[in-house]
Amino acid sequence: MLIEFTKMHGLGNDFMVIDLVTQRMTLTPELVRLLADRRIGVGFDQLLIVEPPSRPDVDFKYRIFNADGSEVSQCGNGARCFASFVQARKLSFKQRLRVETASGIIVLTTDRYGWVQVDMGKPKFEPDEIPFAPKAITKIGNAYRLDVDGTPVQLYVANMGNPHAVIKVDDVLSADVERLGALIESHEAFPERVNVGFMQVVNQRHIRLRVFERGVGETQACGTGACAAVATGIREGWLDEGVDIRAQLYGGSLAIRWQDGYSLMMTGPTAFVYEGVFSPDGLAASAGIKLDPDADNVY
Repeated sequence: MLIEFTKMHGLGNDFMVIDLVTQRMTLTPELVRLLADRRIGVGFDQLLIVEPPSRPDVDFKYRIFNADGSEVSQCGNGARCFASFVQARKLSFKQRLRVETASGIIVLTTDRYGWVQVDMGKPKFEPDEIPFAPKAITKIGNAYRLDVDGTPVQLYVANMGNPHAVIKVDDVLSADVERLGALIESHEAFPERVNVGFMQVVNQRHIRLRVFERGVGETQACGTGACAAVATGIREGWLDEGVDIRAQLYGGSLAIRWQDGYSLMMTGPTAFVYEGVFSPDGLAASAGIKLDPDADNVY
């Protein structure tokens, strides 16, 4: 059995996209990890799955898997690629899509230039909404002081469909992203792990950002991470409210707009890289793994 797929990216945040509306396959964490391997598989930050809707008021169901095989609730760059993919594959001719995710319904709108705007919903900041549960909370305004390997780190928390910690830095290029990102991602205060963003405020309409994503590591771009950083910056008064904020990442820039009380809107480009086919059983056999469709961890 051969499965068709498409390789895409949003600002360098790369995805393997599989249509499970017209195809059928069984996913397991082992298979996701094999596909994510950049030596023996396809290689990606996340795997995006297009499924038929499970309710009548949406167009599709959208599922996201990290490179380590874990399933997550939302991915902003992936959502834009999702919209471009279903239109390119003629699964839908709508310019405006309502899509079901694990974190709720999102709305995707494609303009005439091929850019996609994503209604990301309202950011959440309360600890139990992240979730964020440190043993002892030291709060400074809206920020929290967290002990990270014996060092106090001041951070902000936000949920944009998945959990984010945001750290304000003077210069993203010199930020200790790899070490601090890994330590905070798996910190006991974040029971579902967390994405860690390092944000430099250039001016009131421009930020620079690096993100260490849970289950992946540092990526070229992170849409929900950019949204969490901008929402935090607006909430703290560092950024202007109700106008487009430029979120500059390694892979390019996003336009993000938010006014308190309303949904946060993210707009950016997508890119197609190539299309191909793979054999799930063949890939597993080459790695000496037997896929068990009856296992408890089948998705």
